[in-house]
Amino acid sequence: MNAASSYKIGLILRAAQFAAEKHRNQRRKDADASPYINHPIALANVLHHEGGVDDVVTLCAALLHDTVEDTDTSPQELADVFGSDIVDVVLEVTDDKSRPKAERKRLQIEHAPSVSMQAKLVKLADKICNLRDIDASPPADWTEARKVEYYAWARQVVGGLRGVHPVLERVFDGLCDAYGRRGA
Repeated sequence: MNAASSYKIGLILRAAQFAAEKHRNQRRKDADASPYINHPIALANVLHHEGGVDDVVTLCAALLHDTVEDTDTSPQELADVFGSDIVDVVLEVTDDKSRPKAERKRLQIEHAPSVSMQAKLVKLADKICNLRDIDASPPADWTEARKVEYYAWARQVVGGLRGVHPVLERVFDGLCDAYGRRGA
């Protein structure tokens, strides 16, 4: 293995470890309250194994995408550990939790077309993973109407990401089509 490959693998592993530490006490909202770290690992897995993405910045940003939004991690802390390229992508996909939920959702739709290619890939993988999670084990308090609403909103966000990765876009579309065929 050459030095560049070794560095990339090391940085990805450092990002996974950092995310695991930051999310260590968090659980997903699914019925099983699965460990939160499963989610960022799933994003990186979708990007690499289903999308063939091997860009280290994108994969690290996928692993770290919720650290600023959902933990006590500051952008400066991320920059100190991972550098500006990775933190810039993370910040592009980070919602401002001080804003009302409806506004955050609207802003995701509005900003999707203008974020970097790397941020678009992370956002696309995030929506794929969220749809899979909703389908497999939705939050216990979600009604069918709430699921339909999420799918409709996710379609709007992904509409602004179109053209970034046709293979992953087809994965997303397949999830939406399968959900629709079940009568949702």
